[in-house]
Amino acid sequence: MAMLAAGMFGLVVGSFLNVCIYRIPRGESLVAPRSRCPGCGAPVRARDNIPLVSYLLLRGRCRSCAARISPQYPAVEALTAALFVAALGRFGLTPRGLLATAFLCGLVVATFVDLEHQIIPHAVTLPGIPLGLLGSLAGGGPPPPEALIGCLAGAGFVYLIALYCEIILGREAMGLGDVNLVAMLGAFLGWRALVVAFFLATVTGSVVSLALIALRRRDRKEPIPFGPFLALGGAAALFAGDAMIRWYLGVLGPRG
Repeated sequence: MAMLAAGMFGLVVGSFLNVCIYRIPRGESLVAPRSRCPGCGAPVRARDNIPLVSYLLLRGRCRSCAARISPQYPAVEALTAALFVAALGRFGLTPRGLLATAFLCGLVVATFVDLEHQIIPHAVTLPGIPLGLLGSLAGGGPPPPEALIGCLAGAGFVYLIALYCEIILGREAMGLGDVNLVAMLGAFLGWRALVVAFFLATVTGSVVSLALIALRRRDRKEPIPFGPFLALGGAAALFAGDAMIRWYLGVLGPRG
């Protein structure tokens, strides 16, 4: 029953995250006006705003103008529900679990905004950094020194990478949004798990980028958002970072 409740609550939160993903890059209020169709501007009725269910009943189209509704909306709702269930299963109903759900919500918004607009909104990362640090003080995250080191050292390291890449390549490789996102990852995860997150993000980002170039879906000079890969690495490190570190240290440990 607890897992079911977490999933249902995740669907509702996912619906709100869709509002954030759409409105934050456009500088619109998250409170008013009420949800509306992006095509015709008609307000969405309450019965048409039930997470997942309304999309299926409407067959993915607006009731007023029959315009196609992006499948991103149910995808975000389902993803958020799955993450809430996973967080409850991994951490339980604890301060760590509550902080993890807030962290995951930030990652979802950052991912989908970066995919569409190639920006990582400060409205997500700048409040997220102090939230992660305060969470560590409250016992819901890594030890405070690890969180602070992860935040500052991670941001500084990525900033230097972005600076040197811009000098070498003659164009911006990573923006300030990526730096802020890494700082947020460090605040929530601590520096040890941040190393895991950044490694996973770099590997998956490189593999996907090379695959897209090989398939001619992207040009070599066309930028590929790094935020989604950082978010993926951050989520993986949240759930399995400690296990990955133990495995790695075991591989490097004494033999014989």
